[in-house]
Amino acid sequence: MDLDRQELPPPRANEPPQRVPELHPPLLGDWFIYLSVIVLFCGVIGITALEVGNPLRSPIVSFPAILGAALLAFVSADAAVRTWRSAFAWLPISRTRAAQRAVWTVVLACIALGSVGLIAYLVVG
Repeated sequence: MDLDRQELPPPRANEPPQRVPELHPPLLGDWFIYLSVIVLFCGVIGITALEVGNPLRSPIVSFPAILGAALLAFVSADAAVRTWRSAFAWLPISRTRAAQRAVWTVVLACIALGSVGLIAYLVVG
């Protein structure tokens, strides 16, 4: 079956492009999704164990929390690097979109730092 594809019209002069090509490949590549799924399952196991009455220091809660937080810190740091690069790629095109990506970079960095703090609390404290 042959599909007839229409060419997209060129963007209007006053509209910025929808995407900026990524010059450097992401650090995690395709592993980003798989590691995020592991984080999700660790969260489900830990939260379910807390809901049934296990204490925070219980191994069924702390082991998934430590593993999930470690992977979340790694994934968030990778995403922060990607959004940081994206912010600088958008800067000459659209300062608004660059600012949005800079805010996401700060949010992702805070998530990574919070995950490291959770690991420190569960291991040391």
